[in-house]
Amino acid sequence: MAGRINDDDVKAVRDAVPIDSVVSEYLQLRSAGGGNLKGLCPFHDEKSPSFQVSPGKGLFHCFGCQEGGDTIAFVMKIDHLSFSETVERLAAKAGITLRYEEGGYNPSHQRGERIRLIEAHQAAADFYVRALESPEAEIGRKFLAERGFDQEAATHFRVGYSPAGWDHLTRYLRGKGFSDKELITSGLSQDGRRGPIDRFRGRLMWPISDTAGDIVGFGARKLRDDDNGPKYLNTPETPIYKKSQVLYGIDLAKKDIAKASRAVVVEGYTDVMACHLAGVTTAIATCGTAFGNDHIKILRRLLMDNGSARVIFTFDGDSAGQKAALRAFEDDQKFAAETYIAIAPDGMDPCDLRLAKGDDAVRDLVEPRTPLFEFALRQIVGRYDLETPAGRAAALDEAAAVVAKIKTSSVQREVAVQLAGFIGILDQEFVVRRVAQLARWARDKGGEKGGRGGPQDRRGGAPQHSAQAVQAPAAPSGPALNLRSPAHRTERELLKLALQKPALVSPAFDAYGADEFTAPPYAAVRQCIAEAGGAERGLGDDREYLVAVMDAAPDNTVRSLVTELAVEVFMGRTIDETYAGMQLVHVRLRAVDRRIDEVQGSLARLGSNVAPDDLAAAQNEVWVLQQYAQSLRAKGADAL
Repeated sequence: MAGRINDDDVKAVRDAVPIDSVVSEYLQLRSAGGGNLKGLCPFHDEKSPSFQVSPGKGLFHCFGCQEGGDTIAFVMKIDHLSFSETVERLAAKAGITLRYEEGGYNPSHQRGERIRLIEAHQAAADFYVRALESPEAEIGRKFLAERGFDQEAATHFRVGYSPAGWDHLTRYLRGKGFSDKELITSGLSQDGRRGPIDRFRGRLMWPISDTAGDIVGFGARKLRDDDNGPKYLNTPETPIYKKSQVLYGIDLAKKDIAKASRAVVVEGYTDVMACHLAGVTTAIATCGTAFGNDHIKILRRLLMDNGSARVIFTFDGDSAGQKAALRAFEDDQKFAAETYIAIAPDGMDPCDLRLAKGDDAVRDLVEPRTPLFEFALRQIVGRYDLETPAGRAAALDEAAAVVAKIKTSSVQREVAVQLAGFIGILDQEFVVRRVAQLARWARDKGGEKGGRGGPQDRRGGAPQHSAQAVQAPAAPSGPALNLRSPAHRTERELLKLALQKPALVSPAFDAYGADEFTAPPYAAVRQCIAEAGGAERGLGDDREYLVAVMDAAPDNTVRSLVTELAVEVFMGRTIDETYAGMQLVHVRLRAVDRRIDEVQGSLARLGSNVAPDDLAAAQNEVWVLQQYAQSLRAKGADAL
């Protein structure tokens, strides 16, 4: 069994890999103020960024879905890894050699499955690249050259060749220590009559990477007439490869997509190569499947849905390309970006266009011209004879049903007006009413429950500190957190100070009991801070302190609240000792006033049944508390 990773090494990994650099591999981050960054959450759908990263604290938190934690927690969640797999992966990134406390260094066969499968794909990619230089691969080199790709281009995109024999790669990877089970699971090999054989044989190979840059699969192109397989053969579904969740070229294009707020969606591997070599470095392609919801999520996180974002589809002009465009239009509203379609003259794809007319023609092709909705509606309308009333009515019926799916009423109306023009109907309002009627019928069927972007869609973006109720996590049990409550607002601020700026509230904060916090979730966080060594521990290593507080959380709900409070901005403008003192005083003063009310209430209920000694003790306690409250009101933090 694998040994436990040394705690000091885990800490070294946390410190060595900045959380913002890791998160930036999956989504675009922008300044959120106060040293924090924000982006669209990768763990749930949202229209505006509620996901925040605090580089200084090494934490992330989503105020929409409540996911939060450190760098390790982020990678575990987004890539579905175990704790040890995540630490090993981040350690490799940082160049840290891990120590294992039970049994020494972790041998390769004990490493996590995902890491092993990625390592197998990396080794396979190296093998295929070398094989492209062999005499047998001349046919592959010729294929590339005929499409305008030289050796430098092949090297840049790591294009390779799979030898035509039965088990060349399988034997190579066995020699690298990979088991037959790992090779089958990875999709690099498949079962043969006498054991595993290579899945890809005699083909040109493109490595497919995920957003983080790890190779998770391959696309293989047929080269020989005697190959009875499909023209393109992709890696099958595996634990690390889901074709609906990968985009070829995303590892190369993601930075430029985020920088330019623009993505170009093409149809094939060679099209991506042609675009990038022509200077269109935002090009990506799907891998053997239609462009769908998961692909949209990947792009939205990179584009961050700002008003200038553009997505350009370059579907072929044939019937298959037109169908692809219509499918894309159905998903169009899931983008906040504007979507366009680009079709080259004579229906050429970007690769053919580059060969025929050069790089300038490719760059000109992807300049936005035709909105996707316009192209899609013209394709629908074009199937009917618009010279006849029956043809125009049939065109309206089909196209109006598509326009009715647009959720935003203003956009729906605008497109309906344009649809009237496409069909040749002079009465624009008639078309608008027809579309609105179809939309109402669809809603009445029960399809609209809260609506996209409606109140049931998500809890909300960044935390609202105005007069607005915020629901607490499900546990611990107790009344909902309500930021209209002065007590809850102040307790929240004090906990944020204790987590983010412990020097401003130490050592006074550590004398506060959990019972001084009226909201059970806040009392639970206070208890976590105490178990982690108190706020005074945060005067040393800030990250180590926060990790200790999270580790002390009894469940994920409390842990999520800890990360939320650790990254949330403060309500005050100037966060200094005066501000911290006010929060300390207010929380303590309310606790004192509550105790006074409790004692006096007990005395009132008991009436004359109170023993003289108990009555004297209670009255003395009330007097002492009243004097303390008076001192707090007069002297502020100096009275603590």
